[in-house]
Parts: sequence; C-alpha cells; structure tokens
Amino acid sequence: MNALPSHIPTEVHFEFLGATIPIHWNYHAILMVGVWIVLVPLCIITIRYGKPKPTLNGIREQVRLKNAVWWWFSVHKFGLYLAVVLSLAGLAAAVTVSRGFSGSVHAIFGIMTIVLGCLQVISGLLRGTHGGRNYHTAVPDDPSTWRGDHYDMTPRRRKFEAYHRTAGYFAGFFAVGAVASGLMQYPMPVLGTAILIFALFVLLLCIALEYKGLRYDGYRAAHGYNPEHPYNKERKNL
Repeated sequence: MNALPSHIPTEVHFEFLGATIPIHWNYHAILMVGVWIVLVPLCIITIRYGKPKPTLNGIREQVRLKNAVWWWFSVHKFGLYLAVVLSLAGLAAAVTVSRGFSGSVHAIFGIMTIVLGCLQVISGLLRGTHGGRNYHTAVPDDPSTWRGDHYDMTPRRRKFEAYHRTAGYFAGFFAVGAVASGLMQYPMPVLGTAILIFALFVLLLCIALEYKGLRYDGYRAAHGYNPEHPYNKERKNL
C-alpha cells in the first residue's frame, strides 16, 4: 500500500474512551462500494426488468411488501432505503474519524451521492396515490373510486417520475466519481478488480434482459393495457 495523503488520518483518538483507535478505511470503501456499485444497481435492474408482463386489467392487489406480485417494487423501494441508511452510517463514521469534512474531490462526490440518495427517498414518499380502475379499492361502477395520482398521471406523479428517474442518473454519476476518486487516494487493487468484473456482469445481464424484451412499461404493468385507461389513451399513438 502506498503512503496515504496527509489529509487522510490513520488513527483517531477518543477522549471519552481514553484510547487511540486505528482507522481501517478499507471497511468504509467496501461498505460504500457494496451499497452504490452492487446494491443500488441491482435495485434499479429489479424495477426496470422485474415488472410483470402487462395484462388487460393490471394488478389488483394492494401495493404492499406482503403481496408477492409487487416484489419488484418492494425490492427497489426497501433496497434503496437500506442503501441510504448504510450510506449515512458510512458518512457519519468517515466524518467522525476525519474530524469534519475534508473538502477533497472524493468527499465532494461522496456527499453529493448521499444527498441525491436521500432526495430519492424523499421524492418516493411524495409520489402520490396509486389508484386504478381494477385496484383493490376500486368499485367497478364508481369511477370516483378509481382515481389516483399514478392511474390518472396527475402533474404530481409526472413531476415525481421526471425528477426521480433523472436524479437517479446523476446519483449514479456521483457514486462512480466517489468510488473512483476514493480508490485513487486509497488504492485497493482487489476491490477495483471486483468492481470491473461486477460492472461487466451487470452490462451482460442488462443486455440479456433487454434482448428478452423484459423492460415492460410501468403504467401498463400496474394498471393494464386496456386502451380506456387515462395514460393509455394519452399514448394511443405510441
């Protein structure tokens, strides 16, 4: 291992413990790589390619963790919750042992990644109601019970999708930047090799899933391909 830059501490002293503890930055690196290079991409692949093939009437079951038909959404949602929690823990540990924000390129990329990750969770909580003509709360002859931000594709839902998807790309960009800059200042050849191998695996997996035509439209997977549904009507020529 090459000598570390002077701004990277190798030990931290805790007054209340009366002890000096060595810092193992490799644990921080492995945690963050596991979160942003493994867990997050798998959560994205799951919702991109895990949606069921659209049916005429869509999914009637409630969007809940216990309903297996929504497994792809649950993996994406709770997987990203876990990613953000682990990232905040990793950030807290790094800031504590570094005695503050270092201001390095790695720190800036890392902070931006975690901030965008937190905003992704917040935006998900603000996505609005589900609704649906065939949803479990719907009464067939009462259109007022069909209403929902997703089913009607209200401005609220459109804003959520526009932000959530776009910000996700930027979060991925900053995550790659954080990992790359981190490994430049704290070289870990084995971890770097593992990242390249996993990236190749993800690339081949996405190519295979795309080839098999498993990237179904989210609206039609949830609500069905019936042309009478609001968003299907709007996209009738697409």
